[in-house]
Amino acid sequence: MALMDFIKKQFIDIIQWTEDDGETMAWRFPMADFEIQYGASLTVRESQMAVFINEGKVADVFGPGMYKLTTQTLPVLTYLQNWDKLFESPFKSDVYFFSTKARLDRKWGTPNPVTIRDKDFGMVRLRAFGIYAYHLVDPKLFHTTISGVTASYTTEQLESQLRNTIIGHISDIFGESGVPFIDMAGNQLEFGNALKAKMDPMFQGYGIQLDSLNVQNISLPEELQAMLDKRIGVNMMGGMSEYTRFQTAEAIPLAAQNEGGLAGLGAGVGVGFGVGQQVAASMAQSLNPMGGAPGAAAAPAAAAAPAVPVSPDEIIATIEKLHGMFGKGILSQAEFEAKKAELMKKLG
Repeated sequence: MALMDFIKKQFIDIIQWTEDDGETMAWRFPMADFEIQYGASLTVRESQMAVFINEGKVADVFGPGMYKLTTQTLPVLTYLQNWDKLFESPFKSDVYFFSTKARLDRKWGTPNPVTIRDKDFGMVRLRAFGIYAYHLVDPKLFHTTISGVTASYTTEQLESQLRNTIIGHISDIFGESGVPFIDMAGNQLEFGNALKAKMDPMFQGYGIQLDSLNVQNISLPEELQAMLDKRIGVNMMGGMSEYTRFQTAEAIPLAAQNEGGLAGLGAGVGVGFGVGQQVAASMAQSLNPMGGAPGAAAAPAAAAAPAVPVSPDEIIATIEKLHGMFGKGILSQAEFEAKKAELMKKLG
């Protein structure tokens, strides 16, 4: 009866992994009730490693090659099983294969803006994304810290953890570097190197080597980017004064295309009170050079009006309204140009 039981046992004489899918990092050779025959063949292909596990503990580790399983090729397992005098055949042992090939072009990025303290702008929120590459170098460490006893462990399971860890260190890198956002965005290579140096110990603790980490883009959310673009535009024009002059010059031809927005000039229609009084008085005097009743009535009012500070926006609005009067024939070309030049001086 014992002989029949022995004959019914199924023995394994070839152990190998064809690595079909390309994304599996750790794979347990299916054993079930099978047992390994003494002298069985173990084939470990290039970019693979194999590990024998005895009662939950890592025993022998094999690199690429073909091996005949004996006491000489399984020294650790032989010691753990006390096979120094008698090799038990067949024997049981869990066998795990690990893929050591390079994992290239793996993407990382911030799903939501990360808040950092910036030297120039204070607290800002930014986005960043890039690529990284890695490969497994220590299957024993990877087995004990990551993959464990699962039958199959894939890159998808691993990389979710890796990406979150990379993103979590972005704030630290900005804080430690002290480099403003604008300068950091222009030195993405240095930022990537600093981030890689920060991540290397963590990858090594998993039995993985981080081969490269690149930052492809650092940006602000759209609303903050719009504010930054406006600030850059002001600085490029030489400050707020020059920027206002530029806006005024741009507004004049645009106003001519929008006749509906150029109503007649009046003290109570969209113009600052002080500017409205001054322009109305000057216009009345220009239209009545002989000192007629309208000009005479307006001149004392203009003289009596106190000087009121005017803003650039009020001056621009006034020029637009004057242009509308010129377009409707109320003012001549010379009158419009004269008043425009006078108002432009107030912007200086």
